[in-house]
Amino acid sequence: MTDSEAQLLTKKDYESDQAVRWCPGCGDYAVLAQTQKTMPTFGRKKEEFVFISGIGCSSRFPYYMNAYGFHTIHGRAPAVATGVKIANPELSVWVVTGDGDGLSIGGNHFMHALRRNMDINLLLFNNRIYGLTKGQYSPTSEVGKITKATPFGSIDYPLNPPSLALGAQATFVARTIDRWQAHMSDMIKRSYHHDGGSFIEIYQNCNIFNDGIYGEYTGKEKLDNVIELKHGEPMIFSNGTKGIKLDGFTSAVVDMSKHSVTDLMVHDETNLDLAHIIANWTSNPNLPEPIGVIYSIDKKTYNQEMVDQVKSAIETKGNSSVQDLLNAGDTWVVD
Repeated sequence: MTDSEAQLLTKKDYESDQAVRWCPGCGDYAVLAQTQKTMPTFGRKKEEFVFISGIGCSSRFPYYMNAYGFHTIHGRAPAVATGVKIANPELSVWVVTGDGDGLSIGGNHFMHALRRNMDINLLLFNNRIYGLTKGQYSPTSEVGKITKATPFGSIDYPLNPPSLALGAQATFVARTIDRWQAHMSDMIKRSYHHDGGSFIEIYQNCNIFNDGIYGEYTGKEKLDNVIELKHGEPMIFSNGTKGIKLDGFTSAVVDMSKHSVTDLMVHDETNLDLAHIIANWTSNPNLPEPIGVIYSIDKKTYNQEMVDQVKSAIETKGNSSVQDLLNAGDTWVVD
């Protein structure tokens, strides 16, 4: 495919010949459709994209994208993605995972891929349940969640994925919702253009085992319960009737009829302390759910550091064969 042909690609060009096999009504369909629709806007060849997944409902994703991909093993997709990016730094590498795959057995790989600032894009579908294995509670399920595995209610405290990502020193952290299609596309674009490891948590409905878990963010009352973060703008939501004021490190919702815009928090996506505060709004029922880019900074990537290190080693030591390397240093002969 030539560069000029890549400029003419459409959503249909990213649709594979595989029948999409998710439960009717699953939020995964919305994520897939928006990803297929957004990829052509980057003007790149399909051969330059790679989608890598682990195990779970979300992990069928590579089959449905007409691009390169790997369906790997449980929780290890970030490790495979790391190898792909190091082997060919010119590729755009995307990890597709779920709250079970990515945050339970895959938690270690999730954390270190972000810590290293690998230039990969990590999409985490969070439906707060294990869907593929038929409805057990997951690392993000709420306390008291009744499932087949917790008939008396879960006693685990749930993970907060954006907080975990921030704690792992991620350089790009965002959240979107499966039914907020235009917003999801914007987040995918921001992720793609970020030079470094990017993480997007996608609230995704499982209509079979956890239906309506995000209803308050997608129904008629959604504007009262969600705040869209915009860099450099004051924290206003609910059609301009409510705002968020910061008193020290404590956030509170205020009535805009009694406050001015100058009283409100202003979002700064480069401020890590502010990002930690915003990410933790999820655990406070009195605050709206933040969606959008929570945090974004520039920092040299692991893969670029490795390219530079290899280049420096070649300049210093020269080119060698593998056998030369094996024979270098301390060697001995065993009689």
